[in-house]
Amino acid sequence: MKKLSQKKVAIITEDGFEEVELTSPREALLNEGALVHVVSPKKDHVTSWKDNNWGTSFSVDRHVSEARATDYDAVVIPGGTINPDRLRRCRMSVDFITDFFKQGKPVAAICHGPQVLIETDTIEGRELTSFHSIKTDLINAGAIWVDEACVCEQGLVTSRTPDDLPAFNRKLIEEIKEGIHQKQKIV
Repeated sequence: MKKLSQKKVAIITEDGFEEVELTSPREALLNEGALVHVVSPKKDHVTSWKDNNWGTSFSVDRHVSEARATDYDAVVIPGGTINPDRLRRCRMSVDFITDFFKQGKPVAAICHGPQVLIETDTIEGRELTSFHSIKTDLINAGAIWVDEACVCEQGLVTSRTPDDLPAFNRKLIEEIKEGIHQKQKIV
C-alpha cells in the first residue's frame, strides 16, 4: 500500500511559480497515492516560470474561495519570485494557509514560498529556511532562519532551492503520513 493513500494535498499557487517546485512535489505525492489539487486565486489555469521566462500552464482544480483547509491533509507553497508576492496580497490565500496551521496540518514551502508565511503570523520563533534573498524578511518576521537543505518544525517543512527538492519531498511525505501536529493559536 502506498504511504499517502486516502490523503488529499493542496498546492496553492498563483502565476509565476518555479515550475519544478510544483511538478516535483506533485509527482512525489501522486507516486505515494495522494490526491493533489492545484488551488489558486486565479480561475482556470496558472502559468509557471521556467528558465527565465513564462513556462507551462497548469489547470486549477479549485479556486481558493471554494477550498477549505478542512478538506485537505496538507498544503504546499511553491516558490518563484512572482508567485509568493501575489499570494501574500490575496487575503483568501493567506487565510487558507493560516487555517492549516490552526488545524495542526503540515505546511510546506520552498525557495521564495516561505515569504507568504510572513502574512500568516505563524513563524515567530520557528526555525525554517528559504532562498537566501528572503532571509532578512523572515528574520524580521521573527523566524529563526537556518541554511540547511530542509528544515522541519512541528509540521512546517521548508527548503531553499530546487536542488533541495529530494529532501523536501521526502520530509513532506513523512509529515503528511504522520498527520496532525501541534495546533497553532493564531492571534
